[in-house]
Amino acid sequence: MLELDGAQGEGGGQVLRTALTLAMITGRPFRIVNIRANRPKPGLMRQHLVAVQAAAEVCGADVSLAAVGARELEFKPGAIRGGSYRFAIGTAGSCTLVLQTLLPALLFADAPSTVTVCGGTHNPMAPPAHFLERSYGRAMAAMGADMSIALRRHGFYPAGGGEIAAVVRPCGQLTRIELMSPGARLHSYAESLIAGVPERVARRELECVATGLGWSESQLHQRKLPDEQGPGNVLLITLDSEHVTEVIAGFGEKSVTAENVARHAVAEVRRYVASGAAVGEHLADQLLIPMALAGGGKFTVARVSQHALTNAAVIARFLPVDIQFRAGDRHSTCCVTAR
Repeated sequence: MLELDGAQGEGGGQVLRTALTLAMITGRPFRIVNIRANRPKPGLMRQHLVAVQAAAEVCGADVSLAAVGARELEFKPGAIRGGSYRFAIGTAGSCTLVLQTLLPALLFADAPSTVTVCGGTHNPMAPPAHFLERSYGRAMAAMGADMSIALRRHGFYPAGGGEIAAVVRPCGQLTRIELMSPGARLHSYAESLIAGVPERVARRELECVATGLGWSESQLHQRKLPDEQGPGNVLLITLDSEHVTEVIAGFGEKSVTAENVARHAVAEVRRYVASGAAVGEHLADQLLIPMALAGGGKFTVARVSQHALTNAAVIARFLPVDIQFRAGDRHSTCCVTAR
């Protein structure tokens, strides 16, 4: 049994999620201690527990010690089984993080799968659902994965109540890819989504994006959602390029002006574009597992996060790969190679 320390690296939920994914795929059991040791509330939160329960259901795993607040658990996987699955977090905990635990594993199931997760779809502590649809989904398709991801209902923090569904068909082997530059820009647009929030909030965010990025009215979109899906607000800036799609988000919060939400998102867009890198930090983190499963790959990244470094360290415990990040003048290059 593989012994893991949840306090390693950034000491959050990444160690657990990556371990669950790779345990399902490799059949390797693991024991983890110090779960989320570096967080203000250590141990399993509701969304992490649902990720454990979902992984266990998908592969018929034997799990011990799993409960909200638990700081250690054992996970002994069985065979990955396709089918129809539905999981409810019950809070605004992130649907996307639960899905990202399951999706790579379901590519190796014995049959197609449909997975629905209910909870938070737009949470400041996780990539939003639109990132999963546009950015992660496109990169996975380039590697030969046959999956579709659909946002059925928005769920904002703190109420939740959102829903994301994914359809995954097994594929024998993922294809190696290299993402060294984004390529020519095809489309750029900003969307301000509001639910139970005054429309002037969206207008002010989009005006700030137009000023900050020099964009035209045709690139700005205000989307009013049903009030019962809120209250909530998210600003999404999508950069659709020849080789990759990036989605950068800013979340409306109490006591934070619409202008500040937009300025932070615009600043992140500028940093990404100025770096010349193919991918941003969130997509970089999510590419590591599929590239390791493909036996290799390479990409440039605007910023290497502690999340990505932690992810790389856990992956190397399960799979015979080396993952290295090399810093350059404007960005870093990640190389995944088989040992």
